[in-house]
Amino acid sequence: MKRHRHHEVVIAGGGPAGAAAAIVLARAGRDVLLVDAAAEGAFRVGEALPPAARPLLRDLGVLERVEADGHLRCHGNVSAWGDVALRGTDFLFGVNGAGWHVDRARFDASLRVAARDVGAEVLGRARIGDVERAPGGGFALRVVEGEEALTLSCDALIDATGRSSAVARRLGASRSQEDALVAFFVRFRSRGEAMWGASTLADRDGRTLIEAERAGWWYSARVPSGERVVAFLTDPDLADRKVLLSEEGFGARVRETRAVQEVLARHGYVMGGRPRGIDAGSARLDRFGGEGWLAVGDAALSFDPLSSQGMMNALYTGLRAGEALLAWRSGDGGGVARYLARLEAIHAAYRENLALFYGQERRWVGGAFWQRRVRMSP
Repeated sequence: MKRHRHHEVVIAGGGPAGAAAAIVLARAGRDVLLVDAAAEGAFRVGEALPPAARPLLRDLGVLERVEADGHLRCHGNVSAWGDVALRGTDFLFGVNGAGWHVDRARFDASLRVAARDVGAEVLGRARIGDVERAPGGGFALRVVEGEEALTLSCDALIDATGRSSAVARRLGASRSQEDALVAFFVRFRSRGEAMWGASTLADRDGRTLIEAERAGWWYSARVPSGERVVAFLTDPDLADRKVLLSEEGFGARVRETRAVQEVLARHGYVMGGRPRGIDAGSARLDRFGGEGWLAVGDAALSFDPLSSQGMMNALYTGLRAGEALLAWRSGDGGGVARYLARLEAIHAAYRENLALFYGQERRWVGGAFWQRRVRMSP
């Protein structure tokens, strides 16, 4: 397909934040190119989308699409936090009802299709290489698509490249890491599925499980595939990376838990592959935008998974950045200023709330992991 050499807006990154921005801009009639580096069907870690995301999905016009995509309903949270006893929060009585444990690859692909349906051009398996300011305004870009390199120009850029903040960094912004949290995770399958290729369907718990321990905390949730994700969140200097990235070592650490191990044992789960490790720390850009560009989602602000804000923030900032650029293109520069102020307010509230929640766990207050979380108060 022949592609235009110039676009009003180019969005780098085809995750929820980039797709949300593309939907807002394209349905308003703007010429949008969404450049997505991920291969179709690429593995993504399952994530929870809280009930509060429902109004955002409705505003984006994708709520019915998401509900039809087969994601797993999340009915609440249960945690051993501050005590060995499990305490739950039920979403049933909230105004927005249940949330979702999503299949990330399916969710992201669905939003990109929605963006294409309202008129955005989506370029898959491509990434933005060089970014330069054009002499007459806007930007000159080199987009790498497989073995080809395309030269494009645009009036405005949105950085939705996730934790790399690739575009913002090329434009002079810097990224500040606020803690060193990492996640080691693996998917577990029921024994029935492992042996016969069919789920036993014994585990019907749609809640997120959290369990604190001296060196960090554990997360577990069912995902739409019928598997159960288990993750250990800690700081790098408190973990033996080699051990946690081995099946034997990760399994041994899981057996030291109470609530997580009990769920796995009760439903006959076995490890379904090798553990992986990823960055899960809080981080932010020193500025969330500049002349002609804005950052959205993890590219702007990265959240501790304990907050359950990652996907919610991606959708919200994508939507609001799209609205800000629409206002800017119509001559209202105040929209961009309001967007930047919103992100500063989100960051301040996030830091305060995260410190309060970590502060509720007092059993290991002398331990290095928990001392660091107490000191992170804004």
